[in-house]
Amino acid sequence: MSEDMVRSALPKRVAVLGVGRVGSTIARLLVAAGCEVTVAASGDPERIELLTQIIVPGARADWAADAVRDADLVVLAVPLHRFTSVDPAMLAGHVVVDVMNYWAPIDGVQALFEDTDRGSSETVQAHLPGAVVVKAFNHIGYHELEEHGSPAGDPDRQALGVAGDDANAVQTVAALIDAFGYDAVRFDSLAAGRAFQPGFPVFGARLDRRAFAATIDGALLAV
Repeated sequence: MSEDMVRSALPKRVAVLGVGRVGSTIARLLVAAGCEVTVAASGDPERIELLTQIIVPGARADWAADAVRDADLVVLAVPLHRFTSVDPAMLAGHVVVDVMNYWAPIDGVQALFEDTDRGSSETVQAHLPGAVVVKAFNHIGYHELEEHGSPAGDPDRQALGVAGDDANAVQTVAALIDAFGYDAVRFDSLAAGRAFQPGFPVFGARLDRRAFAATIDGALLAV
């Protein structure tokens, strides 16, 4: 995809819910890609206004509901144990990128995510029935995401996966992946995102497009 095509496919306005390390990293990359970025935490935006100016220059802080209202895309980067506090009605009608992970040794056992018959993003989708959930950016470290991007055509360019049930939503997130400096490997079901999770071979791995796709295919056959 050419640079002009990537730019034209990018969402204009993006809301990032969660200003931890992952959320702030993605917000910085979004600003660098030319998106209008609004960040929100769980309460009054005044509490994070100065932090936003320092760690995400170019973004603005707002109430979550106001940030989401006019957004073309929403990035969900809240701590997983607070996920159920997110109002499903607020996200209805929006494309939501789930960048969260369920990792019991780190997060503790959370019964909601213990269903082994579906991935964590499928659980997120079930909680947000009015949204279109896409899984991406969860299988690379936040510090690596900002550091390892490279130009299109670089033979060593790393691949990142994006999975979702809606082809248009997947394409939008794939354009972001490309703008961030990675080759997007698309999967046409949210269920395929199970293979991005902790414990699967692409998690934390640096792979090119071909190796990533082959590794995911093998992992899904084993599920």
